[in-house]
Amino acid sequence: MSQYRTFTAQDAVAYAQQFGGLENPSSLVEAQEVGDGNLNLVFKIFDSEGVSRIIVKQALPYVRCVGESWPLTLDRARLEAETLVEHYQHSPQHTVKIHHFDPELAVMVMEDLSSHKIWRGELIGNVYYPQAARQLGEYLAHTLFHTSDFYLHPHAKKARVAQFINPEMCEITEDLFFNDPYQIHERNNYPAALENDVAALRNDDQLKIAVASLKHRFFSQAEALLHGDIHSGSIFVADGSLKAIDAEFGYFGPIGFDIGTAIGNLLLNFCGLPGHLGIRDAAAGREQRLIDIQQLWTTFAERFQALAAEKSRDAALCVPGYASEFLKKVWQDAIGFCGTELIRRSVGLSHVADIDTIQDDEMRHECLRHAITLGKALIVIADRIDSVDALVARVRQYS
Repeated sequence: MSQYRTFTAQDAVAYAQQFGGLENPSSLVEAQEVGDGNLNLVFKIFDSEGVSRIIVKQALPYVRCVGESWPLTLDRARLEAETLVEHYQHSPQHTVKIHHFDPELAVMVMEDLSSHKIWRGELIGNVYYPQAARQLGEYLAHTLFHTSDFYLHPHAKKARVAQFINPEMCEITEDLFFNDPYQIHERNNYPAALENDVAALRNDDQLKIAVASLKHRFFSQAEALLHGDIHSGSIFVADGSLKAIDAEFGYFGPIGFDIGTAIGNLLLNFCGLPGHLGIRDAAAGREQRLIDIQQLWTTFAERFQALAAEKSRDAALCVPGYASEFLKKVWQDAIGFCGTELIRRSVGLSHVADIDTIQDDEMRHECLRHAITLGKALIVIADRIDSVDALVARVRQYS
């Protein structure tokens, strides 16, 4: 990409003035780089009164948290922008709005969400948003249904699959979810105190066969346009509002992957809360996470089936009862993928603040062990957890 250059704060301001769509673009005067993720530059653009008005995001040609030794495609910015545009079409109330995208600069200009907060931080702080889990279920139902074979004509579906091929970002997922935690690898990151727990993962053949099956499904099942990394750190919340962001891992894959990743992050918070609040004070928050999981899945399943009954276009998939049968498979996939999320966030490269910010080392290690033990159990017995209530019972059993 010959036009590519890494933006400075001044570049971001000038770009927002040109493409932000504001009535008075000259009011934009300052940028602050706020990116705290692993991959990108993110600039908040402020007006002359110090109000943040727009966001400018640029992909870097490498993994930011590692450096130039891990190069990365800039095409992920196109894939992220196009995924969010597609998802916005089907769930505008729960998807960040993209105002402009430039593939050569790998830059997008998007809606400012300063009125919202990152859901992960709110969960850690035990701040409750009663609508969030249901709204996440609505987002997932609408985006996944409308990009699936239930809704799209087969020709359109195949064209979309080609449009959203995302091999480099998928390879990161394939390594971090399904490979690294189950072998000795330099990317793995865990306390020495957990060495026996991690070695047990490497030596568990039954577990590794189940993980291989999940990876094979991730490879081969192009069921819908996934967000690809939908976790509490890629979701903004406010009173009555939820917005998904950060979709650079978007691609056509198994619907259960997005569901499982979302549930897995709620369970990571479940595992970590005692380290932040103490065991007794964490009890209510942990119970609320289980309710959140029930609400997320129930909302998703009910809305997906309602959409299928109303909008399915394929004659075979319209058969009464098929959508319900399909969701049984999605649920089983989701449980397995949820388990891989718990393990990879405890053992692999990319951790979560729900556990990593626990100050007491012994308590942090116990929370990590809990996540590993729970993740392993969910992967191995996914086919025996046939409902969300059964999942909640299993979580309680391993707590």
